[in-house]
Order: sequence, then structure tokens, then C-alpha cells
Amino acid sequence: MELYPPFEPHAFGMLPVGDGHELYWEVSGNPAGPVVVFVHGGPGAGTAPSYRRFFDPEFWRIVLFDQRGCGRSEPMASTEANTTAHLVGDMETLRHHLGIERWMLFGGSWGSTLALAYGQAHPQRCTGFVLRGVFLFRPHEVEWFLTGMGHFFPEAWRRFMAAMPVPERADPLGAYVRRLNHADPAVHMPAARVWCGYEEACARLLPRVEGNGDSDGPGVLAMARIEAHYMAHDGFLAPNQLLAGMAAVDHLPAVIVQGRYDVICPPATAEELARSWSGAVLQIVPDGGHSAMEPPIRAALVAATERMKGLVGG
Repeated sequence: MELYPPFEPHAFGMLPVGDGHELYWEVSGNPAGPVVVFVHGGPGAGTAPSYRRFFDPEFWRIVLFDQRGCGRSEPMASTEANTTAHLVGDMETLRHHLGIERWMLFGGSWGSTLALAYGQAHPQRCTGFVLRGVFLFRPHEVEWFLTGMGHFFPEAWRRFMAAMPVPERADPLGAYVRRLNHADPAVHMPAARVWCGYEEACARLLPRVEGNGDSDGPGVLAMARIEAHYMAHDGFLAPNQLLAGMAAVDHLPAVIVQGRYDVICPPATAEELARSWSGAVLQIVPDGGHSAMEPPIRAALVAATERMKGLVGG
């Protein structure tokens, strides 16, 4: 299945959520339909208009929002008062603001982490889940991002490590956190470009040959700074918190879409989650990597949202 044709939101705005943060939000699709909320990745990636197109606008009421510090939310690239608990609280604030009783959660990569954290905190507000490229923010998953991906993309990993002096390479995360939070753009922007370039290089089964797009814009700083901030704090989650909390959402339906060759979030994590969730169906995409926009992955995600139509009700 292909993405739906482009369409525009019929409502949007900025929502103050405290701590000096304001979130961008938008609503599109069927104003009277079942609600789906798109939980973007990163953390720090923000949303894009193409993300609306995973959903049938004749059926779904579609909510997109940019998490603290990224996308069109303000202040840009801020890690102040920016934790998983804050983001879960922001989602509840947004739900109340929009007058939504319950919604389905759609999230990939970090978006799967946050969707699960929200769902376990507020299961009565969830109708189901579509998750992609599952990441549970356990220490070995973070360590895989920092070092393990280099087994598959050694050129990208060498560039990632070469951006630091040799004495700092024993602790690449700490070295990047210091640079990404440095006040001088001459320090934090080169670090941000390398960080995002590393992730981008590993995100697809067939890597892009062109450049990384907005490599000098504010979005690249938000992505790198906030992502490193969360990694440095174990995702602001207790050890094994999400798997330990599955009883809260076990009764809810879920479709888990996972690329067989997802190097950023390897399939073992998605398979472990699916085995812990009686309501979940795991779909391994045999020719997919990590990116939601790879044709086989996006087709599977659209099919998943179609499948969920019959499970969340009209």
C-alpha cells in the first residue's frame, strides 16, 4: 500500500505546557473520526507533513505534534525540563486541550519508546498502537547505537569517532554531550552534523547517496542535542521499565512493524516486545531497514493503520 495523497491540517496552534516550553500541534483528517496521534522519533526529530499520509483522512482524526525543543516547538533545541515524564505529561495536556477521550498511538524508534511510556501511564486513554523500529532504551540498545552499528556501517562509525580527539573516544557519548551543549555554534554545529550524519547513514537498507538535507539548519542541532541528552540519562526510564510495565497495555491491540535489516533498532527488541504482549502482531518486513519512509516499511505501516480501523471502532 502507498501513502495517502497529500492533505492539509484543518486546525493547528501552539500550546504552552510549562517550563517555558510551547508545543506545535496540528489536526487533520476526519473531525469526527477515531483519533490517532503520531509520536515522532529522535528524540528531537520533529514532524513533517508527509507523516499525515500514513492515515486515511476520510477515517482518522490525525494529530501531529512536535515534542519539547524540536520541530516548530519552542525554544528550539532546549534540553531544560525535557524528560520522558515531561513528554508524557505534555501528551496528556494536548489530549485535554483538543477534547480527545481516547486515541491510538503511532510511533517509531524513539516514538515507540514514548508511545509505550505514555500507554503504560495512561492505558485508559489508548485504543491501540502501531509501532515501528522498536527501541526500549535499555543500556545495551544505547551502546549498540554508539558502537555496534559500526559493524555494519564502519565508514560512518569511523567518521563519528573521528570527530573527537583520541583521548575522548573511550566515552563518545560524554564527548558529544559536551560539544552539543557548548554555547559556541562553531563547536556544537559540527558535532550535530556528524551525529545526525552517522544516524542517517545507518537508517536504510540502501543508504542514500545524496547529502543529509538540512545539515546546517536548526533541526539538526535539536535532533543531535536532545537525542544525546536522553541517551546520557538512560531515556529517563528505570531499568527495563517498559517491558516490566507491559501488563498495563497487554489487553490493547498493537501492530509492530519491524525491518529485518534495521541496524539502528535491531529486530531482536521488537520480537522481545511482541512475545511480552498478547495483543500484539509482529510483522517483519524482509526488505526493510529503519526508516519509516523506505517503500516496504511505509507500505507495511499504511497496511497496519488500515488493519487498526477494525480494532479501534468507528
